Amino acid sequence: MYSIITVINGEKITIGNIKEDNIVNGSYIIVQSKLGLEYVKVEKVLETSRKEKSPYTFLRIATKEDEEKYKKNNIESQKAFIKCRELIKKYKLPMKLVSSNYTFDKDQLIFKFLSDDRVDFRKLAKDLANIYKTRIELRQIGVRDQAKEIGDCGQCGRELCCKGILKEFNSVSINMAKNQNIALNPTKINGSCGRLLCCLKYEDDFYKECRKDMPKIGKEIKTVKGVGKVHSINPIKKTFSIITEEKNIIECDLDDCIK
Repeated sequence: MYSIITVINGEKITIGNIKEDNIVNGSYIIVQSKLGLEYVKVEKVLETSRKEKSPYTFLRIATKEDEEKYKKNNIESQKAFIKCRELIKKYKLPMKLVSSNYTFDKDQLIFKFLSDDRVDFRKLAKDLANIYKTRIELRQIGVRDQAKEIGDCGQCGRELCCKGILKEFNSVSINMAKNQNIALNPTKINGSCGRLLCCLKYEDDFYKECRKDMPKIGKEIKTVKGVGKVHSINPIKKTFSIITEEKNIIECDLDDCIK
């Protein structure tokens, strides 16, 4: 029995309970999702004996005909994108269209858009349904979802975490950057979406633990090397620097503290 890892609608998922024995990495398969049939690429095949619960069901390995149909759907999706953008302009709606996608069986046409406000798109949806004769979904997403949808390389040179490894967005705060002594420069701490980097969350608990015994910046402290106010700290090395009344900066560690 096998499980596979694939990406559906920008989300990395695991589909289990597969008995097919000729699926390999890079294969294309047809799966059943809550939206309908999907044509997806197998990222990784895993051998397992346990049963996996998933809202997606493997149906079959994709054929050459499926591939041609998928390519045709993509072309029609691109045309639908252009048409939808024209209608948005016609109705002067405050929304930015991000993507359009048919499900493999063309049972549904999904448009994703950005907007700062709630949008009354009833006329738009009605026009699209009349043109394409299928179910229309207009889905409002955020800027982080847009980055996940489009994809990019992060500052580290790797694929964006939201596109590759994250299943859901974590809450990220500016305090996480402060805890890690990262310069609060937007070009350094913001991702492609313009929001705080998701990876600031990864080591936050570790830095919090490291900072527990460290003195607070600005606190006056006595050490064997002198008395002064804490100027900066290095939680990883467990060191800190103090600035004396004579404006001398002295580096200390926790063993230097006088209680």
